[in-house]
Amino acid sequence: MNEYQASGGGSAGLDTTDKFERDELVRGWREYEKQLPRLLPVLKYSAKTDMGQVRENNEDKFDYYEPEEPAVLAARGSLFAVADGVGGAQAGQIASEMTMKNLISYYYESPAQDVESALYDAVTATNDKVTALAQMVLERGGMGSTLTCAAFVENRVFLAQLGDSRAYLIRNGSVRQVTQDHSLVEEQVRAGIISREDAEVSPYRNVITRSIGAPGVVHPDLFEEEILVGDIWVLCSDGLTTYVDDIEILKIAGSYAPSEAARQFIELANGRGGRDNITVFVISVRELRSYSG
Repeated sequence: MNEYQASGGGSAGLDTTDKFERDELVRGWREYEKQLPRLLPVLKYSAKTDMGQVRENNEDKFDYYEPEEPAVLAARGSLFAVADGVGGAQAGQIASEMTMKNLISYYYESPAQDVESALYDAVTATNDKVTALAQMVLERGGMGSTLTCAAFVENRVFLAQLGDSRAYLIRNGSVRQVTQDHSLVEEQVRAGIISREDAEVSPYRNVITRSIGAPGVVHPDLFEEEILVGDIWVLCSDGLTTYVDDIEILKIAGSYAPSEAARQFIELANGRGGRDNITVFVISVRELRSYSG
């Protein structure tokens, strides 16, 4: 079984699923005003991706960036993301890798004054890059990727989402899906056309309606949440949520440290069939610390 895991906390460095050069980001940082963060969220996190029991390659990716420069932390914070490639075999894998690498670079290079605009611009620029490559190479036509990402900036979390990968917030013993799936059946459920029960068995349940790689302008959903100590965030691909329900996500992420929770999520999805790639990021807010320089 081909799998990859990373764990961390504070400013510890990790290997990620796709490399990028730090110098690619630095030119954008010079544009930031010299400011200091008021608060720093202290995060403990772990991510794991697995090929599953059926697929012959892994089109899922995760990545993150946690800067140390005070001005960058104040302006952009730490970014965590998951992506699920579409388009089949090599094309889907390339799309998710490109999505992760370009999202981080564009986000931290953005001259936007606010986080939401920087996230939106980064997503749309990433979409343009993936779409351009798909149009240039015949074998990669139609490739794309879902995207769910979260930027932890001082005492706020900012999220951007396309497709059916999800972000969950666990707080005070309850779980809430923050994002909404961009899928055909979920949109039919929200419109009252079909029931939740029918959606779960629909042959169209994996048809997504928005993604990275779509021609033209792409419109990600944006969300903002307050950070509270004790919060746990779960970012995941549909390879997890196909087999693990919300209550199980609450129980596992709420009962175990991020590294063990991520491992249990993968094992549970694989044990129930694992017919898709599985990726999960578990991020625990341990402290909100006043910045002291």
